[in-house]
Amino acid sequence: MPLGASRFGLLGGVADLGKLELIETQDVTTVGTVDFLSIDESTYNVHFLTGTLNDASGGYALYHRLYESGVLETANYQYAQQRGRSNGTFDEVRNTSTGEPYIIASSNTNQSVCFYMYFYNLGDSSKYSFSTSHSSFLYAGTNDEAFMFGSSVLPQTSTVDGIRIQSNANTFTGTLSLYGIAES
Repeated sequence: MPLGASRFGLLGGVADLGKLELIETQDVTTVGTVDFLSIDESTYNVHFLTGTLNDASGGYALYHRLYESGVLETANYQYAQQRGRSNGTFDEVRNTSTGEPYIIASSNTNQSVCFYMYFYNLGDSSKYSFSTSHSSFLYAGTNDEAFMFGSSVLPQTSTVDGIRIQSNANTFTGTLSLYGIAES
């Protein structure tokens, strides 16, 4: 085979880089937390989490936490999110020392929340673990559609081997799926 063909991946056995590989899907009903405890952190450097949730018991905010070697980290996170509403207002939601790094801040009763997140370096004990998130929802107390996007970091080196998605106040119902992203 010509040398140029190998550059384009035409040789057998070439990895399918960037491919999403399903780790786990959870369909949940009336829960306040969802844990992913088998995340294949030694296989994947990047994880992708999607969620479509419905509020079952009142308005809520949604956040995530990480497990470090099986222990849930409940402090020390930093995050910054930009929030926009259909009424034309925008604001920033941020904190430099919290136990609740937000995915969304404020959803109406019985409304859907859709989000996705990327997690980086979870299994690398020499690097900080961080994430980016994007979400859409109805802003609590109004009929304004809203979105949030931003990033969070756990500014300490550790091996992260689990992810928790949690409501700050009420329960939710829905589907969450965790993927690993194939790399070389």
